[in-house]
Amino acid sequence: MGSPYCVTLEDVQEAHKRIHNLVHLTPVMTCSSLDALAKRKLYFKCELLQKTGSFKIRGALNAVKSLPAEARPAVVTHSSGNHGQALALAAQMMGIPAHVVVPRTAPSCKKAAICGYGAVIVECDPTDESRTEVAAKTVQQTGGVLVHPNQDPAVIAGQGTIGLEVLQQVPAVDALVIPVGGGGMLAGIAVAVKAVKPNVRIYAAEPLNADDCYQSKVKGVLTPNAQPPTTIADAVKTSIGPNTWPVIRDLVDDVFVVTEEEIKQATQLVWERMKLLIEPTAGLGLAAVLSKRFQEKAGELQNICVVLCGGNMDLSNIDLVMQPVSASK
Repeated sequence: MGSPYCVTLEDVQEAHKRIHNLVHLTPVMTCSSLDALAKRKLYFKCELLQKTGSFKIRGALNAVKSLPAEARPAVVTHSSGNHGQALALAAQMMGIPAHVVVPRTAPSCKKAAICGYGAVIVECDPTDESRTEVAAKTVQQTGGVLVHPNQDPAVIAGQGTIGLEVLQQVPAVDALVIPVGGGGMLAGIAVAVKAVKPNVRIYAAEPLNADDCYQSKVKGVLTPNAQPPTTIADAVKTSIGPNTWPVIRDLVDDVFVVTEEEIKQATQLVWERMKLLIEPTAGLGLAAVLSKRFQEKAGELQNICVVLCGGNMDLSNIDLVMQPVSASK
């Protein structure tokens, strides 16, 4: 009988073999002052120190290296920034062209990095529909292969390698808290971790302003964001999709939503206490752990791994993180 999901533990293990010599084994760091705030032991998986500044290189490399070696065409994707950078670098490493469809509103630092890795940028409107439409046109025009940022099984398997590493680095882990946008990282980690250690809890963290994952879990049916969300966590504005939803539905234990103020406060705490320049999306996990609902739901769980998913902070927007929500509207 086949797997009910688009990826299996074996897919994630194969991805790890395929990419582990090409990506960093990112460190797990701790912070006693944040432990005190959370009233439990926190372990921070530092994917902001990964190549291209986020976890996305894992999935991008696995996808590109999974293409037939004798005929690797150009690759095309759509991305708010981090996956675009990752695919651009992966394509550069494999010696093939890359075309990245990017919302006009994406942070300038991410656009500059995509260009720096040699990819061609194609701009689109800041909606899921526009991203999909322009990417499809770009595939037609270039003859390239679409590598979806979060629904491509090879991408999901690549992101899942984070879970395998955490199980090795934090053997006593009770739960992982993972930011969710399209759900590729969340689904990949959930498949890997639940297959190896079923009792480890998998929690998702997302903005209240972009709570499609939470709504989907509550309703039991895939429920995309009705309109483009407004949140400082720019990397999770996209909705979960048809490949990530079944995994999230079945294997993710809970979804915690946090306010813009909580995201900003958590991001500032990591900057100040850990001296790590995360982007606001990476603040989601800590924001969730510090929330009242998490404290009530997590109960006796003591060893919590928070995935700091990226560090591609647009330095010109630091003031936005420092401002109260009311002042930034």
